[in-house]
Amino acid sequence: MTEPSKVIHVRNVGHEISENDLLQLFQPFGVITKLVMLRAKNQALLQMQDIPSAVNALQFYTNVQPSIRGRNVYVQFSSHQELTNMDQNPQGRGDEPNRILLVTIHHMLYPITVEVLHQVFSPHGFVEKIVTFQKSAGFQALIQYQTRQSAVSARNSLQGRNIYDGCCQLDIQFSNLDELQVNYNNERSRDFTNPSLPSEQKGRSSQPGYGDAGSMYGARAVGFPQMGNAAAIAAAFGGGLPPGISGTNDRCTVLVSNLNPDRIDEDKLFNLFSIYGNIVRIKLLRNKTDHALVQMGDGFQAELAVHFLKGAMLFGKRLEVNFSKHPNITTGADTHEYSNSNLNRFNRNAAKNYRYCCSPTKMIHLSTLPQDVTEEEIVAHLEEHGTIINTKLFEMNGKKQALVLFENEEQATEALVCKHASSLGGSMIRISFSQLQNI
Repeated sequence: MTEPSKVIHVRNVGHEISENDLLQLFQPFGVITKLVMLRAKNQALLQMQDIPSAVNALQFYTNVQPSIRGRNVYVQFSSHQELTNMDQNPQGRGDEPNRILLVTIHHMLYPITVEVLHQVFSPHGFVEKIVTFQKSAGFQALIQYQTRQSAVSARNSLQGRNIYDGCCQLDIQFSNLDELQVNYNNERSRDFTNPSLPSEQKGRSSQPGYGDAGSMYGARAVGFPQMGNAAAIAAAFGGGLPPGISGTNDRCTVLVSNLNPDRIDEDKLFNLFSIYGNIVRIKLLRNKTDHALVQMGDGFQAELAVHFLKGAMLFGKRLEVNFSKHPNITTGADTHEYSNSNLNRFNRNAAKNYRYCCSPTKMIHLSTLPQDVTEEEIVAHLEEHGTIINTKLFEMNGKKQALVLFENEEQATEALVCKHASSLGGSMIRISFSQLQNI
């Protein structure tokens, strides 16, 4: 063990972990005077105000494994007794002002294009060029201003801020480059001083729905978040995808078979599949009454649905869930549209919803309940679907929620597909599976 120091060395700091996450871990033990993120090494150095504060923190975390966003981090005393400015600039850049900024985007749950970056950075001065690229550290961009003062202003204002609500956090350093080379004007690179550059044969148009980064104060992305890459998706799961999930599937439509045609309808399928992503449309096949097509918001959401629902029991039948050969469902009289439904769960707070994805369980979680609801009313609302073993009513952030434990997964699944978005005491209730084992 290194001798006690007020500097704490933190390892296994994944790209999804922000400076704020680390501050929250150590603030209970005293004042934090400096924090340095060593992104290239997945490490951080954190300086407490005095040695006793650092000793208290490390003694506590000797008995309690510290974890951030589902990832275990490891802490020890640093060999440094004090953090100097040299320590804060380990790669020869970061604090030497330059008109070119190197921007890393952490916890990227929505795609970031040149247009979005331009909206965010142009209020601080004339942006000449932007180049975006994917590195092991995550999604990065180089942003060249006309003047060094503009770059300094942008870094001071935007460092550590989120582009969208709760995600896409900006980590900004000064680059050591002198001039950016831009060959194409498209969604990945742009020279604003030379609009006549070609867009490149493979240049794709911008994703609709993400243009309005608006203000930095809680702008919400609209439309279906097309996950940019496996690393971005992994951020929603605390750094690692669930076992068996690749994050690379691009097929959006799912074929569900072995349904119970007497009891299933489009809305019940919506209630089940909307746990794993936004639903675009659903079609029950008239010539095969136990088959249905479900088109999800993107390929990753479809992969989650196939992975977690394959073999689930519903209405006495074991479901078969596979990717469809059809890329999408054509609209028609026999299709039900859900793309604009406010019941889609992933329009807001997608990261939180991804974390709740799991196979059907015996326990369901109810939220948006009326404030005066009783356990008896909840049981009366759900008991037709199976034997209820236990219930628990509780309050979270001033809002009533409940856990209901059924005898088996099939009964809980039936309650969810039949009663999600139903009315209880004048409130439309929301139901999802809980991963808790007991109440």
